[in-house]
Amino acid sequence: MMDLKDIIREEMEAINRRDFDKVRELKHEDYSFTGPDGQKHQGKQAGIELAEFYIHSFPDLHFEIKHMITEGNEVVVEYITSGTHQGELLGISPTYRKGEIPVCSIFEIRDEKIYAERQYFDNASILSQLGIEIGHEHA
Repeated sequence: MMDLKDIIREEMEAINRRDFDKVRELKHEDYSFTGPDGQKHQGKQAGIELAEFYIHSFPDLHFEIKHMITEGNEVVVEYITSGTHQGELLGISPTYRKGEIPVCSIFEIRDEKIYAERQYFDNASILSQLGIEIGHEHA
């Protein structure tokens, strides 16, 4: 049986190499992804499209694992995501600035595949690093 942490390492290394065939192979047939906005995306293809979306915006996107903890069939991963904003991101034109944010993801593993992922990061932090003004309304 494969070590749960190795499955996650393999996926992150595959994304760093842009090996989407390997990423697809590591995802469970019933894969789901829930992002920081709480929206849930279902299916292997949704996971691939999400990675491609961020790579389009940050072509030099790179993941660096800092810590991993396993509990049962789950792996909690703290990692640094870095890249240069060179493609449109949610309607924001490229700023060509580098950004780096800490991310925490909780992966559920079933049948030696990534079954589910819940991801948490601070959207305001990356927007600030890219020089995007975040408006505040006062009551």
